[in-house]
Amino acid sequence: MATFSLVHGAWGLGLQWDLVRAELEAHGHAVHTPDMPCEDLDAGVEEYVAAVPVCDIVVGHSLGGCVVLHYTGLYPERVHKVVAVEGLVAPRDSRMHGSIGDRMRAWMDAVRNADNRRSKRYPSLDAAVARMKEVNPHLSDEVARHLTLHGTNWEPDGSLVWKFDDYMRAVPPYGFRREDEIEIFGSIRCPALLFSGLESYFPPADTDPRAKAIPNCRVVKVPQAGHWVHHDQLDLFVKETTAFLRD
Repeated sequence: MATFSLVHGAWGLGLQWDLVRAELEAHGHAVHTPDMPCEDLDAGVEEYVAAVPVCDIVVGHSLGGCVVLHYTGLYPERVHKVVAVEGLVAPRDSRMHGSIGDRMRAWMDAVRNADNRRSKRYPSLDAAVARMKEVNPHLSDEVARHLTLHGTNWEPDGSLVWKFDDYMRAVPPYGFRREDEIEIFGSIRCPALLFSGLESYFPPADTDPRAKAIPNCRVVKVPQAGHWVHHDQLDLFVKETTAFLRD
């Protein structure tokens, strides 16, 4: 039996792994879904690493995928296999690679806007589900409703708002240089599986030098999927991930 740790992205929740977790558990695997900031992955792994000397498989989406790749490169002895869904954040054309002045101004503007932003309210669960499907047109009705139900808060007037921290829009003006990430990813010793949605706003992982730096890496490019590959094409994601485990 393999032990999975599933790490959500910057705007995600641990509950958003529910359907993936159910499928993996149906295949006989133990799954840990820490609902915490991504930078706390090490603390989450430490909860059981004393009893289990390695975390068999770490899986992350978006910023969570970026974090699990960094973690695996920094502690290669702790991970048997790593899966990153759209985890190569900040591609070459990202504003995160602009001049320090541009990055600082964008960050300060975003913080100022977050102070004044009022979250949009939806009059009913069905209205919020419709918005979820508008943004993610490949979601099934079941997945869209599950994500909406657990991704919203009810207001006193009966309306719903997304569980979303507006300050997450303020991308910090600092971070790893691509050269640093290439060095860290080059230290990954276990097999790596990367998923890219062909309708994502991120370019395919197989075109990124950071993916090419991983010694044992396979990229799965998924049609009819955007940034949330594991939601848009759940069956394919589970099939590829469980096959990856068997291999």
